[in-house]
Amino acid sequence: METQKRDAWSSNFGLVLAATGSAIGLGNLWKFPFITWENNGGAFVIVYLVCILLVGLPIMMAELLIGRRSQKSIVGALRDVAGPAWKFVGGWGVLCGFILLSYYTVIAGWSFFYFWKSLGWTFGGFPADLSTGDLFGAQVGDAWLQFMLSLVFSIATVGVVYFGVQKGIERVAKVLLPVLFGILVLLLVSALGMSGSGEALKFIFEPRFGELEWSGVLEALGHSFFTLSLGMGAMITYGSYISRKQSIVKSAGAIVAFDTLIALVATIIMFSVIFSVAGLSEEVGKSTVGMLFISLPELFYTVMPFGTVLGPLFYVLVALAALTSTISLLEVETSFLIDERGMKRQKAVIVSGAAIFVFTIFAALSFGSTPVLSTMVAFGKTGWFSIADHFVSNWMLPTGGLAVAIAAGWFMTRKATEDELVDGNQPDWFRYGAWRFFIRYVAPVAVLAIILAVILGRDFS
Repeated sequence: METQKRDAWSSNFGLVLAATGSAIGLGNLWKFPFITWENNGGAFVIVYLVCILLVGLPIMMAELLIGRRSQKSIVGALRDVAGPAWKFVGGWGVLCGFILLSYYTVIAGWSFFYFWKSLGWTFGGFPADLSTGDLFGAQVGDAWLQFMLSLVFSIATVGVVYFGVQKGIERVAKVLLPVLFGILVLLLVSALGMSGSGEALKFIFEPRFGELEWSGVLEALGHSFFTLSLGMGAMITYGSYISRKQSIVKSAGAIVAFDTLIALVATIIMFSVIFSVAGLSEEVGKSTVGMLFISLPELFYTVMPFGTVLGPLFYVLVALAALTSTISLLEVETSFLIDERGMKRQKAVIVSGAAIFVFTIFAALSFGSTPVLSTMVAFGKTGWFSIADHFVSNWMLPTGGLAVAIAAGWFMTRKATEDELVDGNQPDWFRYGAWRFFIRYVAPVAVLAIILAVILGRDFS
């Protein structure tokens, strides 16, 4: 098998932007605002931030250090640092990324549809008799439209990964992430000018621990783990491209900070709109897609300042956030084929992208257009899309994260992990002893709590 020279990030800045892009996605713009609303904000947000620090950050560092230590994708990385049998655990991560990307691409494609529609509304006016709920139902039920949207997004993802780490992923991240941040700032400024912004800020940040139930604590714990793209090999793969001159601790801290900040900003924007429109709060909690694809399109053109400009920009934001995530997921599969099967990058990208797209078609057609895919039942879920999402969110990601914590905390030697984290570039606030305690004891127990909750019937999808 021919050995290929391993690509690497050109700078710590490039790594942080690319990995932040992987972590930032629809979980920030869609799921976090929804679960914050469901759990009455305030105390939930505080618990979430604590979970990010105690669970998410230590596992993030663990994934990055495993990648850099081995200089391999997830299968080879876990095999090298934890033992031969761990290649199967790595294979579980590759499969997780495969399934997740197959249905995530479908949601990502919706952003193209709403961007196009928003452009039409910006120049032609928002139709007074349009039901955005009916519009959403019609577009997800249109088989040909779903196929084409997913195909275009898949091609965009393949196109970036095809050119490699520096020339593809890093170069695109350096362009897309600043654009994403800029759009988010514009939306935030507009939202803070709305009448409900004060009430939104109070709802999000005022501690009200009496309103937080144990189910909310579990939700905060679960999302603190899922939001950072942990448990599926993306950060191990990205970590394998880190040079010895770059600090894992600094990078992990910056990635977690940016991801958390963007989730909070997105929540402020959405809640400012919710509290500015009478009666909207009763509608938001009815559906996870309600705010992003049903309520917001109309509100941009009826109540939000500068909404005719910000409407299309918002769906550009959604598309960019989704694309930076799909890129990292495809890189997991590509890196596996390069390292374990000896494929050239270009061939590995096309093979993995094509294989995943077959299953993307299944997900795209499972919203009513194809009965056999829309009515199949498993895990208490109906439809291929919902079944895949449930399996990944509730079983694959938590078990993958638990494996990483155990591998780094119990199978790697203290010297091996200390050499990766205490490298002379680490920030003053970092304490290796504290990290080792959290990765050995706190993180595994926390992830086991998620798995136990799933066994008892909790659904994190």
